[in-house]
Amino acid sequence: MKLFSRLACVGLFGMAAASVQAETQVVMLGTGTPVPDADHSGPATAVVYNGQAYVFDIGPGAVRSAIIAAQKKGVEALYPTKIKHLFLTHLHSDHILDYPELASTYWWRRSDKISVWGPTGLNEMTQGYYAMVKRDTDLRVNSRSPIKDPTGYQYLTHEYAQGGWTVKDGDVTIEAFDIEHGKITPAFGYRITTPDKTIVISGDTSYSEKLVEMAKGADILVHEVICDEGLAGLSEGWQAYHSAAHTRSSVLGRIANETKPGLLVLTHVLHYGAPREKTLEEVKAVFNGNVVLAEDLDIY
Repeated sequence: MKLFSRLACVGLFGMAAASVQAETQVVMLGTGTPVPDADHSGPATAVVYNGQAYVFDIGPGAVRSAIIAAQKKGVEALYPTKIKHLFLTHLHSDHILDYPELASTYWWRRSDKISVWGPTGLNEMTQGYYAMVKRDTDLRVNSRSPIKDPTGYQYLTHEYAQGGWTVKDGDVTIEAFDIEHGKITPAFGYRITTPDKTIVISGDTSYSEKLVEMAKGADILVHEVICDEGLAGLSEGWQAYHSAAHTRSSVLGRIANETKPGLLVLTHVLHYGAPREKTLEEVKAVFNGNVVLAEDLDIY
């Protein structure tokens, strides 16, 4: 009887441990913009579930953040050689400059290539990455290094001309949808569904009816934003551009009221001459729900 009780306890403990392991985490690998900022890496968000990381965008500094998350914050799935899934919203430089770094970092110790999904132009960009690292890979493959797969640095690419496609990996479903990033087409947002959470990642976008549809009732909405006060200080030309390509803080407040997320996470914060925190104030003036101003390596 005692033995049964002990085994039962061990079984329950194991089930509890598995449950904890399967809790979805959202890790902000980069919350910055094209504007150089010592405190914020380029855009990158990871959704981690059951030991697997699904990374959305890979801006400059994102790989370094992933290493820190793995080694100092206990998110082991974000160690570069363990990342197997990458999704790109669009191909602006601030969203893709760590694309070569992710695949080439310690690639000879990879057990699987990284699969990447993204918009038209992905294949061309990938070939450029291969050309860039050709000399390095030739040197490594032709040395005495016991490399099992000489193509381990390569991506498995999936290129799409429009949204509406879905990727399913076990209990995780990723849905891509079209967003409104000015004249940049295609550009995607993503809805990620795990057994315990629904997360929507906006990508760079102005107000998008499709995003509102996809984000309704999400547990976490990770959304880009431009500060109203900062925008007002720009030239007319830049105001027109940003208004068509990005979401003003007051507009984001309205989006949040329409979608009612459990948590609104502000990222890719373009604030220009205004304090970064002003953006949060402006959103809160319209939306009285749960909203945070994301910093690199925040975990939700």
